[in-house]
Amino acid sequence: MSAFVALAQEPVTRPELTTDMLVVFGVVGLALVLFVTERLPIDVTAILLIVVLVVLEPWTGIDPSTGISGFANDATITVLAMLILSGGIARTGLVQELGRRMASFAGDSLRKQLFATVLATSPVSGFLNNTPVVALLVPVVTDVANRGNTSPSKLLIPLSYASQVGGMLTLIGTSTNILASDISARLGDDYPELHGFSMFEFTQLGAIVVVVGALYLIFVGHYLIPERVPPRADYLEEYDVGDYVVDVAVVPGSPIAGATVDDATEGFGPEIDVVQVVREGTRSIAPRRDSRLREGDILVVRTDRDAITMLEDIVGVELVGNPQSTPEISDDDGEGIVTELVVSLDSRLVGERLEPESFRREFGAAVLGLRRHGSLVGERLVGRRLDVGDTLLVQAPPDTLDRLARRNDVIVAREPPRPEYRADKVPIAVAIMIGVVAVAALEIYPILISALAGVVAMIVTGVLEPNELYDAVEWDIIFLLAGVIPLGIALEQSGGAAYLAFLVVQSAGFMPTLVVLWLFYILTGLITEVISNNASVVLLIPVAAAAAAGIGANPLAFVFAVMFAASTAFLGPIGYQTNLFVYGPGGYRFSDYFRVGAPLQLILSVVTVLGIAFFWGV
Repeated sequence: MSAFVALAQEPVTRPELTTDMLVVFGVVGLALVLFVTERLPIDVTAILLIVVLVVLEPWTGIDPSTGISGFANDATITVLAMLILSGGIARTGLVQELGRRMASFAGDSLRKQLFATVLATSPVSGFLNNTPVVALLVPVVTDVANRGNTSPSKLLIPLSYASQVGGMLTLIGTSTNILASDISARLGDDYPELHGFSMFEFTQLGAIVVVVGALYLIFVGHYLIPERVPPRADYLEEYDVGDYVVDVAVVPGSPIAGATVDDATEGFGPEIDVVQVVREGTRSIAPRRDSRLREGDILVVRTDRDAITMLEDIVGVELVGNPQSTPEISDDDGEGIVTELVVSLDSRLVGERLEPESFRREFGAAVLGLRRHGSLVGERLVGRRLDVGDTLLVQAPPDTLDRLARRNDVIVAREPPRPEYRADKVPIAVAIMIGVVAVAALEIYPILISALAGVVAMIVTGVLEPNELYDAVEWDIIFLLAGVIPLGIALEQSGGAAYLAFLVVQSAGFMPTLVVLWLFYILTGLITEVISNNASVVLLIPVAAAAAAGIGANPLAFVFAVMFAASTAFLGPIGYQTNLFVYGPGGYRFSDYFRVGAPLQLILSVVTVLGIAFFWGV
């Protein structure tokens, strides 16, 4: 009989604090520190946890097979398959088209724009992973705001929040739900009330959460969101590009005449980057490094204020006008489009130093500015390490923008002028998703099998190309799941979860069960703001189930409270990846999320807890 059941039978007896527990608590503490400080990438942290747990096997009980079991876990493979299926839907352009059609009637009415944003996001997020849904809709919603003379700031936080509440409609709406179902099934041996969840097991409560959240976002939330980005904002003005971009002319007899752009860039120094070459009225955006320069060419360069004066001393070029003159660059000149690129969750750019020349070579775009955590980075872009949510202002040719929109490294904050989608595959992709959901809902096969079958079907029918499988997967999420799953097992097997549950029962034993349930919701929501939602679920579900048993409550109710709270992180940009995706394009500050999200979190905590009590009892 497990420590959980023993706790339920003898709630007044304090479990003995063992060395095993202390060691596991130490590993949990290490995990929390690494998640909060982000000293290591999230996938590296996950691998480190596996290594530490196995090395400390005498105390953690995690042998090598158990340590790597997270990679073969049903939840991990299911999430992987669902990400690929979401990628297949993205290739068809279905989500973007849905967003455009829902927004077509909005016009310049903010309330209609909010309604369209929520309605286009929440239902879709119930069946597709909400992370790629937001990534796909950021440019659509930004364009809706610009066409309706509305600040994008008013719509982008609602986009993120609507995707989070929409993810609670079904089992497959978010990876957190799938992981919670797997943990619940594993704990079923100790708690008869717990089991793996069916496809629509909590849809009735999810629908109520969606409706309440939507009403708040449409009628209340937008009043609390400042207009951080002006309507139809001029990107160049917003990023103060004029202060850092100047024109220089290649004078007759210049030693760089006949040299390549790469040679010129090296000669200028690391602080100066050539972003355009203007020749006889024709402008080359993000010019190729092997392009030859001629006498009379105008080079548009991006540099720091201090380095501008250095240009006056370079032989063979001269400033056109003066450093305060308007540079030869425009927001959208038909040849080059200025837009923002958000560094995505699984981008190869995360942790890399920004080298404009290397960036131009790989992405075909010239870097003009950088925004981090809502603040502009004016001086010295070169050499800065990039992080998730960083927003780069770039200029790129239209064709390059199309290619960038199809990459997973960045999220393009405006729609490409000539998007290339497999629109003819929409009926097939939709039929496959319906089949996946139906097979799992009817319990013909588990969701793991139906999702994998759906992946095969998308490849066979041409919705996805075989080489696109790996690009569709957010590998840091997969590694995170693989790392935290054995951590959760160690917490259970060592008795640590039972010990923590005892402390909760002792401190909250005088409170009504409904209040204890609400406190678990709030606790999960707060923890999720500083660590990942999946890690919150792994660490708190065993504790919540044991605490419920300790006070004679329904463990399933407590599991649902943790799951719903972990999937709705509204208080800051860090707790949920979709919040990071809108951070830069919305020009938000950290406090904006709390201002809008705290009332919503409080309202949904009450609605969710009362709904759980009504549908499943406490």
